[in-house]
Amino acid sequence: MSFRSPITDYDIYLFRRGEHYRLWEKFGAHPCNVDGSDGYYFAVWAPNADHVSVVGDFNEWDETGNPLSRRGDSGIWEGFIEGIRPGMYYKYCIISHGGNYRVLKADPYAFYCERPPGTASVTWDLSGFEWSDHDWMNKRSSRKHYDEPISIYEVHLGSWLRREGSDAYCGYREIAPLLVEYVKDMGFTHVEFLPVMEHPFDGSWGYQVTGYFAPTSRFGTPQDFMFLINELHRNGIGVILDWVPAHFPTDEHGLGYFDGTHLYEYPDPRIGFHRDWNTYVFDYGRNEVRSFLLSSALFWCEVFHADGLRVDAVASMLYRDYSRPDGEWIPNQYGGKENLEAIAFIKRFNEVLYSECPGVMTIAEESTAWPMVSRPTYLGGLGFGFKWNMGWMHDTLKYMSKDPIYRKYHHNELTFSLLYAFHENFILPFSHDEVVHGKGSMINKMPGDKWQKFANLRVLYGYMFAHPGKKLLFMGNEFGQWREWNHDTSLDWYLLDDPFHRGLKLWVKDLNRLLSSEPALYELDSSWEGFRWIDCHDSDQSTLSFLRIGRHTDRDLLLCVCNFTPVPRYPFYVGVPKEGFWKELLNSDSELYGGSGLGNMGGLHTEPVPAHGYSQSLKIMLPPLAAVFFKPES
Repeated sequence: MSFRSPITDYDIYLFRRGEHYRLWEKFGAHPCNVDGSDGYYFAVWAPNADHVSVVGDFNEWDETGNPLSRRGDSGIWEGFIEGIRPGMYYKYCIISHGGNYRVLKADPYAFYCERPPGTASVTWDLSGFEWSDHDWMNKRSSRKHYDEPISIYEVHLGSWLRREGSDAYCGYREIAPLLVEYVKDMGFTHVEFLPVMEHPFDGSWGYQVTGYFAPTSRFGTPQDFMFLINELHRNGIGVILDWVPAHFPTDEHGLGYFDGTHLYEYPDPRIGFHRDWNTYVFDYGRNEVRSFLLSSALFWCEVFHADGLRVDAVASMLYRDYSRPDGEWIPNQYGGKENLEAIAFIKRFNEVLYSECPGVMTIAEESTAWPMVSRPTYLGGLGFGFKWNMGWMHDTLKYMSKDPIYRKYHHNELTFSLLYAFHENFILPFSHDEVVHGKGSMINKMPGDKWQKFANLRVLYGYMFAHPGKKLLFMGNEFGQWREWNHDTSLDWYLLDDPFHRGLKLWVKDLNRLLSSEPALYELDSSWEGFRWIDCHDSDQSTLSFLRIGRHTDRDLLLCVCNFTPVPRYPFYVGVPKEGFWKELLNSDSELYGGSGLGNMGGLHTEPVPAHGYSQSLKIMLPPLAAVFFKPES
């Protein structure tokens, strides 16, 4: 039988240089035909192995039945096995150290995996799905995310909705029409999925990945996941995937100690092991590991049409001393704490994604003050498109958790964010991390009785949508789920029988509608030109007033006024730059949302009363614990 390897010498050259970005086309298991015989070609990198074979349900897991051949000094083992069909379970049997190390490993490049708690890889063929999102993909390359409205709905697929009457998962295809209808109705522009890559432990929420090229089989096949993304795209909804290059689990079938050596991870635990998560750290200085990770990133954007990747735990990659006490970390070659190899990898990751997939976005969850995270690499930045604004999130939630009587002493916690709001391209996140581990749900972070809790959350969301930066809400936050998020159960959708929860959901829906329809709220999100304080000093009354401005300043102007106390303010004068009638666009105290119904009768005419440096002002009714939006009529 004549067999010609699909891996060329040039592939090996690029792989060894860390410059092969499509390894999924070469490594792993692929259907092929040799001399008229159908089967699968297998290839795996295990340079320190003495013996590698493919074992599975097709050969009764016999480690001697289907050995692979070593490809010169490349470290690659490969071979063709006749009769293998899609859907068969397999692993690699790797023997090294003279037979003293013997282990069964899942395929690092598998497209499909056995449903957990099983750990086998599954032979699969990714062809056969007919995409119908051509309009979306054709337009994607011309997207300019910085000056577009972006409101992201963060979703954990296993707990957004379970099957009625049971705790069984809804599959990708089953959940698709329900999620599409809900997200479209609510007006979110994107869905961000917590990691869908295969992972062994439900409690990791997907953040401890073993299958970097496989959507989890918990919810169906790879084609089923393609169907979900396709349906979102056909309805004008973008898809962002959480991607985890910072660490990987120690499970025996995974990447750790793959061929009897520390192949994918740093060998020294002082840099190669995360004690917080009991996980390994990728060796970013190893070229073959860089090729593996860069290929994984590009795979999700090219093969599965993902519109962006949000990179988890970037701070843990940047710093060698991350969460490590003195004496238990290794400085870099210059004696510093920066992980130079990880920094180089991150920059290359962003360069590759943006050059190979125009129109995608990369997002950093980076919790420190590392400079220029979302600035181009040619300017010295890390190259991400956006960065989560963790500082804004922490300060704002700290402020909102206080009883309104004390808020005047903490006014700077609201205004401080504008000192750095334009240093990065920010996303404002109220994510899953804020509603777990005893932190309490969003609604339960708010002080006061039930009415005040909901009013506080409405004014918080109003302030969030008016503040510069793109928006992100975790599922359940939009309707005020009382309990913390639990990955093992569905959201408490029954709460929408309560008018307070329905009102909050409607408020978020209307905020999304306002965001998408008013260029002032998104066009200049990353520039001082798009923001102007009216009054940031009114700490005694705990109010804020400011303008958002679009590129066409004569018509794209929006006024937001927030009252963070339960005391109505009237008359409340706000200076404005334009004379005439200002329409009241939204008022979180409307009875529609569960408020008290105080407002401004649809709008107000300016009065020639000087205020805040302007000759004209609005005499408004500022409702309790409310955000009010006004726009001048042309």
